[in-house]
Amino acid sequence: MAKPEVERLKKGSAVPVNYRVFRASDVWSLLGLKAGGTVELLGQIKRGLGYNSIEHFIREADIPRDEAIGLVRISTRTLARRKEKGRLSPDESDRLVRAARIVSQARQLFEGDAEAANRWLKTSQSALGGSTPTEYAQTEIGAREVEALITRLEHGVFS
Repeated sequence: MAKPEVERLKKGSAVPVNYRVFRASDVWSLLGLKAGGTVELLGQIKRGLGYNSIEHFIREADIPRDEAIGLVRISTRTLARRKEKGRLSPDESDRLVRAARIVSQARQLFEGDAEAANRWLKTSQSALGGSTPTEYAQTEIGAREVEALITRLEHGVFS
């Protein structure tokens, strides 16, 4: 996406016109996991990701800790228990992967500009009923709508 298009998107007056393919390896990287396939990821989610995955996500996503654990929908007390145990539950792992997927797609929308992507994730979007993408993405249905919005923006569909 050309720089002027990014600037207009940041202001909410235009959308980018080129489309990029979603890269699963970006999600793996945000979680500090070795790249693998969907079957391998599903197995890890079912077992529960290691606690270090959420810490890696918080660092790599460059999102304030409270916002990141809010996006994953895990309380600080539960997170402390998971740290002692060394592993997240399967449900928490699934939500963490969903959060990483949203952050990854937002970064792709902004051509790898993490700062711009994080700003967009925290900005109210009329296409999401005035909610921010991070608020909306706290549920699976909301996350799918955020992904759909990102896809529309990548295709140049005004939203």
